[in-house]
Amino acid sequence: MIVVVCPGQGSQTPGFLSPWLAESRFADHLQMLSDASGLDLATHGTTSDADTIRDTAVAQPLIVASGLLALSVLLEGRRDRIGGVAGHSVGEVTAAAAAGILSEKDAMTLVRERGTAMASASALEPTGMSAVIGASEEELLSRLIPLGLEPANFNGGGQIVVAGALDGLATLKDAPPAGARVIPLQVAGAFHTRYMSPAVAQLASVVEGLRKHDPTLTIWTNHDGTVVSNGSVFLDLLVGQVSSPVRWDKTMDAFAAAGVTGLIEIAPAGALVGLAKRGLTGVPTVAVKTPDDLAAAFDLIDGKS
Repeated sequence: MIVVVCPGQGSQTPGFLSPWLAESRFADHLQMLSDASGLDLATHGTTSDADTIRDTAVAQPLIVASGLLALSVLLEGRRDRIGGVAGHSVGEVTAAAAAGILSEKDAMTLVRERGTAMASASALEPTGMSAVIGASEEELLSRLIPLGLEPANFNGGGQIVVAGALDGLATLKDAPPAGARVIPLQVAGAFHTRYMSPAVAQLASVVEGLRKHDPTLTIWTNHDGTVVSNGSVFLDLLVGQVSSPVRWDKTMDAFAAAGVTGLIEIAPAGALVGLAKRGLTGVPTVAVKTPDDLAAAFDLIDGKS
């Protein structure tokens, strides 16, 4: 069973769309997605600097749009050979489009509003996120409480991302749990924590106005790693997850239980393949970073690798 996974915020890098836009079919497609989002995604994906594309209101539409470009080719003629799809954080919007829950235009509308709402919530007070690698989960969680921090992403493979006030994150970095490393992340706020609560009601209103369909591909939720067969339920979970932790560890456990035989990460790829190498040991993976990587993804789907 081949699973397609869609990355989240932080996976974007300056210029990462340049190889895609060298082909007119992708350039035309991105123009449509730009129109739907109200952003110049071609500029942001080719010439905008790291600070510009770190802005949550830019990063999220850019990431989803790049994933949709890759999916447009990856699933063409091979959709019936894909066992399922899942997304990490904002990648759930991409996954919802891949599974047919949302149209591409509605996915771009949702991610535009998601990015704007989360950016507004982030601006209310200075917060951030840090990846903690190699800590005992029990010890780490006990350390977070007195620091006022929260777990934001349970990524599996010994990695948990924590979030909250900057002083608490600095204290954790200076005195990490035994055997652990604390790595500050270049993000604009404490995503998937109580700090994002103001964004939830706004997104719920946006989702209410979208046309939803039940998924035509198996889709797993970050909420708890379960399969969701109702499109409206999936979107409700996606909205609620803005202020609650991403359980990518449980999502990977679900892949393993379902018998995953290969994993393909779509653009801007790399992070989820890295987690799979630790959390799904021995499962072949392909990271589709540029159009040149599509051939390896096709081989994996077609059983040639």
